[in-house]
Amino acid sequence: MTSPGASRRAAVRPAERPWRPSKAQVAAAEGRTVPDVASPGLRVLFVGINPGLYSGAVGHHFARPGNRFWKVLASAGITDRVLSPFEEHELLRVGAGITNLVERATATADAIAPDELRRGGRRLRIRVARWRPRMVAFLGLGSYRVAFARPMATVGPQPDSIGGARAWLLPNPSGLNAHYQPPALTELFRAMWDAAAVPPQG
Repeated sequence: MTSPGASRRAAVRPAERPWRPSKAQVAAAEGRTVPDVASPGLRVLFVGINPGLYSGAVGHHFARPGNRFWKVLASAGITDRVLSPFEEHELLRVGAGITNLVERATATADAIAPDELRRGGRRLRIRVARWRPRMVAFLGLGSYRVAFARPMATVGPQPDSIGGARAWLLPNPSGLNAHYQPPALTELFRAMWDAAAVPPQG
């Protein structure tokens, strides 16, 4: 029988050589999707709102220069170095993955309607039930509040599970989110990662 760790290692594929899209390529990425980085039995599944146009253009998560996601993962001790978005499948080695509430790329998250977020939440529950991560970590307060009808939700552990996994709410790591600077993001991500080390009760 293959262990979850072995299946994660088998799923890791060679990183693509980094490249920068042109302005035209970024503009043409509207509506594109970025493949999930996931496998069964993850420690944490990170859930973004939806891909930005830069990520849609290159086909990798949190790819726009200035997004702090990859730096925060390293500073929080989740990865041993700052990964490039083109190395995103290396996350599987540490038991982490990435998906999005809404699949299509847009210029801003404001282009996502509430109904689309709610549909994304229902689809996410199905995926989580199939992948069975210990923790689902949402990157963005507003999208989570709308998608799961929790208008008062705050950063930290959430009372409701998602597809059988514990849920944790984190700030959006975008460089545009000035409310949370890197030291605060590091502490919040580390707290979530440490909590996910504990297997669920029962």
